[in-house]
Amino acid sequence: MSQELPYIVPVPQPEVEEVFGVHQTAQKFYQEVNARSEFKQHCEWYYTTAAQNRRDLAKMRGELNIMSWFCRR
Repeated sequence: MSQELPYIVPVPQPEVEEVFGVHQTAQKFYQEVNARSEFKQHCEWYYTTAAQNRRDLAKMRGELNIMSWFCRR
C-alpha cells in the first residue's frame, strides 16, 4: 500500500491564479478584437448605405414630381 501512495498524490500544479489570469487576459483581448472588427464592418456598411441614399436622393430630386400636379394650391 505504501508503494501505491505516491501514485495517488497529485503532482503539484503551477500557480492556478496565474494560469487563469493569462487565460482571462487572452479572452478579453480576443473579445476586444472581435468588437472592433464588428464595429469596423458596421461603419463600412453605414457609409456605403449613406452614399447610396445620397445618390438616390439626388436622382429623386432630378425626376419630375407628378404628385405636385395633384396637390397644387
